[in-house]
Amino acid sequence: MAIMSVREGLEFETIIESDTAALNGMVASLLQYAPHVHVLRDPTRGGLASSLNEIAVQSNVGILIEERDLPVLPDVQSACDLLGMDPVYVPNEGKMVAIVDPSVADSVLARMREHEHGRNAAIIGRVTSTHPGMLAARTAIGGTRIIPLQIGEQIPRIC
Repeated sequence: MAIMSVREGLEFETIIESDTAALNGMVASLLQYAPHVHVLRDPTRGGLASSLNEIAVQSNVGILIEERDLPVLPDVQSACDLLGMDPVYVPNEGKMVAIVDPSVADSVLARMREHEHGRNAAIIGRVTSTHPGMLAARTAIGGTRIIPLQIGEQIPRIC
């Protein structure tokens, strides 16, 4: 949202800061601590939804996320609401998706939060055997929606 607002000359009442960050230190720490990480993915292009859809298709598993657990900053959510965009499709350069065994998820999360770029890390969902090859989200009101791969580009590429 930060890059798009500058490119498109959009002004908001608050400053939306870029989330760009080098994650190599956090990744190295994570791999040292939990060497059996299943997947690490960079959600820069296509955002979280594209990354998780690609993982679901490639691994023939379902992925279910909890919308209320997504660490979307209020300013970013407000900008998305204003522009009619779904934040799961917004590119995130400086974030990562990690899929780990559920038995170590809490300890991996604690380890990620020790790193300056992982302070807002969250467990947002789980891999399931239902709906293989698809991403679904449990909504705030308890329903479930399928989040498809987006057709076309919602916003200009940032890299």
